Amino acid sequence: MQNPFSQLPSPCFVIEEEKLRNNLKLIERVKKEAGVEIIPAFKGFSMWSVFPILREYVSGASASSLHEARLCFEEMKVRAHTYCPAFLPSDFREILGYSSHIVFNSIAQFETHIEEIRRHPEKISVGLRVNPEFSEVEPLIYNACSPGSRLGILAEALPERLPAEVEGLHFHTLCESGADDLQKTLEAFESRFGKYIPQVKWVNMGGGHLITRKGYDVELLIRLLRDFRKRWPVHVILEPGSAFAWETGVLISEVLDVVENRGIKTAMLNVSFAAHMPDCLEMPYKPRITGSWYDPVPGKPTYRMGGNSCLSGDYVGEWSFDEELHPGDRIIFEDMIHYTMVKTNFFNGVKHPSIGILHCNGRFEMVREFSYEEYKNKLS
Repeated sequence: MQNPFSQLPSPCFVIEEEKLRNNLKLIERVKKEAGVEIIPAFKGFSMWSVFPILREYVSGASASSLHEARLCFEEMKVRAHTYCPAFLPSDFREILGYSSHIVFNSIAQFETHIEEIRRHPEKISVGLRVNPEFSEVEPLIYNACSPGSRLGILAEALPERLPAEVEGLHFHTLCESGADDLQKTLEAFESRFGKYIPQVKWVNMGGGHLITRKGYDVELLIRLLRDFRKRWPVHVILEPGSAFAWETGVLISEVLDVVENRGIKTAMLNVSFAAHMPDCLEMPYKPRITGSWYDPVPGKPTYRMGGNSCLSGDYVGEWSFDEELHPGDRIIFEDMIHYTMVKTNFFNGVKHPSIGILHCNGRFEMVREFSYEEYKNKLS
C-alpha cells in the first residue's frame, strides 16, 4: 500500500514540523489576545529535540517530577512550573533548583517543604492545587474530580486566610476538553474558591484545553480568559499537553503477518499497543489509520491490528481497507505524538520505535534510534 511515509524507517514516530508550527501559531494567538501565559505540560509532550521550535513561541513549561523539571531547565532553558501529587523529600532540593513555581497538592505537603523554600537562595512562587469538585471527563481514570480524588485540596480544607507564602491557585479538571467545559469549570472554581482569588497573584487553569482540535471554540476561550482577568486582576496560566502536539505526527508500522481465527483476521505489526500505544488499551481508544475505513465496511477486507508482544490482549480493532493486507504493507497510525510517546515502554523487549522529524522543507531527520542497551539498562 502506498502512503506518504513509505520511504521512512519503520517502526518510527515522526513529527511534522509544519503541523507543529501551525499549532504553536494558534496557541501564540490565544496567548496574546487573551493576555495569558500558555506553557506545554511535559507529561503530555516532552520530545525535547523540537524544544528549540517551541521556544520560538512559548517561554516556559510544566513539570510533574524531578526529571521533567530538569529537562525543562536543560532543554527549554527556563525553570519549570512544577507540581507533584507528593514530592519525594530526597528530590525536593534539586527540584527547587530547576523550578520557578512549586505547587503543592495538600496543606500537609506545603507544611513539610515550606521551610526549605524559605531557605532557598532564589525566589520560588508557591501555589496550592485545589479541587473544584466539578469535571465531566470520562473515563474516571482521567477525571481529577471524581469522588475521593487524591488530587487537589477541597475548599473546606483551606483556612480563611491562605499562608503568606502562597501566591497562586492551581486547578486541573479537563482532558481533551472544549472551551465550554472550561466555562463550567470556572463557575465551579469561582463559586468554591472565589474568596481566595484576591489573596493570590496567579491562577493556573491546568491542562486539558484542546485548543488546536478542529472545531474547538477558540473565540469562546479568549472571551472566557479575558472576562476572568477583568473579574480577577491576576496572572492566568494554562498548561495543556495534547494541544501542542495534537495531530502533528504519526507512528509508522509494518505488517509482519496476517493470522485468521474463526473468521477474524489480525494484521500482526512490528509495534505493540501495550509497549508503544498503551493509551489505546488504557483509555481505551481506537486510533485512525491512514488510508483505512475507521468503521468496518461490509464486503471490504477488515482486520484487527495486533501488537508484537506476548500479551493476549495486545490488539485493537477493527478497520477496513480497500485491498487485502500483506506482509510489508505500511500501517500509519495517526496523531501519535502526544501522550503516546511519553508512555512507551520496553515490555517484552519489543523493538522500540525510532523518533524522527519531518522538516518543513521535506527533509527527514532521524533524532533517536533505540538499541538493546536501552532495554537492558532500564532493568538490572
